[in-house]
Amino acid sequence: MFAEDTREFNYEVWSVRGPTRWGGIRPEWKTCSNGTMQSPIELLDQRVRLVSNLGRLRRSYRPANATLRNRGHDMMLKWTSDSAGFVELNGTRYFLRQCHWHSPSEHTLNGKRFDLEFHLVHQSLRGQILVVGIMYQIGVADSFLTTMESHLLHAISNRTYQERNVGIVDPNLIKIGSRRYYKYIGSLTVPPCTQNVVWFVVREVRTVARGQVSLLHVAVNDGSDTNARPIQQIHGRSLELYAYEEVENRQN
Repeated sequence: MFAEDTREFNYEVWSVRGPTRWGGIRPEWKTCSNGTMQSPIELLDQRVRLVSNLGRLRRSYRPANATLRNRGHDMMLKWTSDSAGFVELNGTRYFLRQCHWHSPSEHTLNGKRFDLEFHLVHQSLRGQILVVGIMYQIGVADSFLTTMESHLLHAISNRTYQERNVGIVDPNLIKIGSRRYYKYIGSLTVPPCTQNVVWFVVREVRTVARGQVSLLHVAVNDGSDTNARPIQQIHGRSLELYAYEEVENRQN
């Protein structure tokens, strides 16, 4: 379901393995080319339908053992099984599987692209996928990335490590809280570009230090200055903007 290694494709526009060719690299990746619910998209306030009665996206995260993996074009932090907890939406629990970073941002907000985008990938017991996206601009260091810096530096200094156990990582340290977020139905942004993914993109743009973004690039060391998929056509999909007090974090 999720790409564990991204070396088979790249983000170079004119490459035979670039974004416009992903659908032809493997038969099971054809959705990348012919899918009509692909991500990322432009998030335009003039296009959205404002909704105020959805209710909270409830988080119930807990510290759990994790590994940091260099997938070839990004760094992925992966938690063990269902041990890191879940988010709950409309009675369905989506368990936190992994998170990873894209630079620059994959989604754009009212035509603007930002310096970094963070994806938290969740999956229900029935295989349904929910992704929470957070965008960042250069400014004050991101506190969660700060906790990962020593592991990223180790990845740089010792290239023999494709995957490194980083011990207990608490996803509650990831700052998600915002009064508004966008919701739409899209896809994974890497092959196989699986569709019917529920996307929640936080409206508030957070900050990250320039050195932290550079550290992610150097740790991957794939020679590319981007790992962001180009904007995809919306094909008439609805885009909703939800307003609520805060993302609730509920402990078991």
